[in-house]
Order: sequence, then structure tokens, then C-alpha cells
Amino acid sequence: MQQKLTLPNGLREIAMKEKNYDFSDISPYPDSEFHERMEKLIKEPGFLHVINYTMPADDVPSLIDELHKIKNKYDFQHQIMFPFLEMLAKTTTSGISLGGVKYMNPSSNYTFITNHRDIVLDASFLNLAFLRKGYPTSEVAIGNNLLIFDWITELVRLNKSFVVKRNTGLREGLLAAQKLSAYIHHCILEKRESVWIAQREGRSKDSSDKTQDSLIKMLAIDGQGSFIERLKEINLMPVSISYEYDPNDYLKAREFLLRKRNPDFKKSQRDDLFSMETGLLQFKGRVHFQLTPRINGKLDEIGEFKDNNKAAHHVGCLIDQAIHRSYNIFEINYVAFDILHETDRFSLKYDSRQKEEIIDYFNRQLDKVDLEDITPQERDYMWQMMLIMYSNPLKNKLKALLGGIE
Repeated sequence: MQQKLTLPNGLREIAMKEKNYDFSDISPYPDSEFHERMEKLIKEPGFLHVINYTMPADDVPSLIDELHKIKNKYDFQHQIMFPFLEMLAKTTTSGISLGGVKYMNPSSNYTFITNHRDIVLDASFLNLAFLRKGYPTSEVAIGNNLLIFDWITELVRLNKSFVVKRNTGLREGLLAAQKLSAYIHHCILEKRESVWIAQREGRSKDSSDKTQDSLIKMLAIDGQGSFIERLKEINLMPVSISYEYDPNDYLKAREFLLRKRNPDFKKSQRDDLFSMETGLLQFKGRVHFQLTPRINGKLDEIGEFKDNNKAAHHVGCLIDQAIHRSYNIFEINYVAFDILHETDRFSLKYDSRQKEEIIDYFNRQLDKVDLEDITPQERDYMWQMMLIMYSNPLKNKLKALLGGIE
């Protein structure tokens, strides 16, 4: 959520007078509509192009035949998405692991709030980890800025995703925030579905993950009781996501340079599509998801705030601390930290061969940057940004392990 979704005093009270929300424009499609909408999706040229691009040609006809037979979201996720995600995991990762399962109660539902590394795969791979263990998948929040084509909207809503409306006017944004909050509470309390949502709008370009206060305020619009009680209703569970390699690292370095050249630079839809494609199909190394205890106990400890702005910030810091403490740190993070800070503090975490391979990786990634007239100074700047991206998870973990909240 962007700060523009912050609610002024009194607006929540107005919102609460109108509780009969129609969620049909943002929620996943009901199973009663599934078959009809899937039949239409199968005919979409854009959807067919993606299938042919990501799958062996010989497998496409059998997939289309299977899609014709699917009747509901459960079967779609288990019969189609599960094997597809397993294929992606096998070809683009060195393995996906899940820790902290002991913190989940099978009879409860959660709002999984995570840092954001990949546009598409953060929630998808987390759900894959759940599917492997036989746990229910979560509904997934996805911004409408990523729904570039109608067929993408159809596909995600058939796959248990709900739409977060962004890039609206102020009043429309406030109304969308009210409705989104109501829908998340509805999912947890009435539908008995868990929810995934990122801690901020968009990925953190430098991998320094911070929860946006406005997101916490949005989550607390709906519900019963005080600000803190409304958050407790939805069982916030921080989840820490760690990728060994970020396939988009060079694209982020490129964007940093473009913004340095022109502070008004804005990415295009084509840029977003290419980032999605790169994150989806390129190598990510090891991927780890670490569940942490839901924060209800800590919310009980802090009590109530007179100022909801301060309350939202404090809650965000609790989430950040849980996520930062739980990062998996890889050799590339240690190497980046030591090079950036000109130290050998973590030299026991890697050997000279690994260090050389990581330096070579950074250079190969930067060689992909497709800009003309890059000066040596600009190359050095992008190199510096790559080091910052990969060292920040370690830096934030070290800070979180010291304890305390900002």
C-alpha cells in the first residue's frame, strides 16, 4: 500500500456504516464460474503464447486437454499448478525449503505477511511448500498494476488471487483500502482461508525490507474493537523469504543507474513484464521460507496506542524484526558484505574459490545491462548497488539479532 491509502480521522467510522461489501470485482472467482472462465482463458492468444513459451511443445496439447476438465480452484491448484511449480522449482532453483511449520495450527487461518523478492514466485513458491506438506494454500494479494492484460487477471483470479487496486485517485484509493481490509478480515473469519500479502507495495530494490505503515493501517480498517484488536483478528504471521540469487539483480542495478541519470525515470509496462519473465524463468539458487510465530502475543504486550500512526509503525517494526531475524544467509551475502565494507569479518563463511565465483557472477550479471555509453564510474556505481543488495539481508539480520525495535 502506498501512503495515499492512509485513512483520515473519521473515515473508518463512515466505512463501518456500510458493511455489505460486494467483493466480486476483487475476489477469486467462485467455483460456480470456474469452468466457464477457464474455457475462455484457454482461447486467449496471450495465455497460449505463455504456455508454449514455458513448456515443451509436445506437452502443450495434453495440458490444454486437462484444463478443459478442471472444475474448481482446488483441482486447478493440485492438478495443474502443483506440477507446474515443481517443474519451475526443479529447473530454476537448487531447492525450496520451509521452516517454522511448528508455528502453524491446522485449525487456524493466518495472514502471511512477507518480504518481497519476486513479483510472481514469492507467494507461488510458498504455496508450493504448503502443497508439498498437504497444507491448504493461501489466497494471494496481487496489485492491479501487474494485471497488464485481461488474461492475466483471469488466470490469477482462477488461481485463488484477489486484486489490490492501486494507482487510483485519493477518494477511490481510500474506498479500495476499506474494501480490501474488509475482504481480508472476511477471508480469515468467514471464508476460513489464509491470506498472503507482501509487507510493502513493490519489491525493495536494495533488499532492505521494511513494512509500510500504510499497509498496517489498511489491515486495521475493518474488524471489531480497537486498532490492535482488529489486527489480532487476522492472525498476522511474518514469513521471511530468502533467495540465494535474485535473477533481477542486474535489472535493479540498471534501474538505479537510470534513476541516477534521470531522477524522473519511470519503468514501463514492458519493463515490468520482462522483470516478471526473468524472475520466473531464470536461476534463483536456494530458496527458503521461514515461518515465525504470529505476532498476537507481542501485540498483547504492547497494549494500545493513543496514536494509530505510532501503533502502525510499531507493529511494522515487530514484523520487520521477525523477518530480518529469520533470513537464511548464503555465501553470496557474506562475500558482498565483506567486499562492500572492506573487511574479512565473515571470511570463515566462504572460501577463496567461492569468493571468486561470486565476483564473477556479479560481473556477468552487470554485463547484461543493455545501456549505451556506460562509463567506468557508472559501472562502479552499479557494482556498488549489487553489493548493497546482497549485503543488506545480512546487515538487517545482525541488527535484528541485537534486539529492540526502532
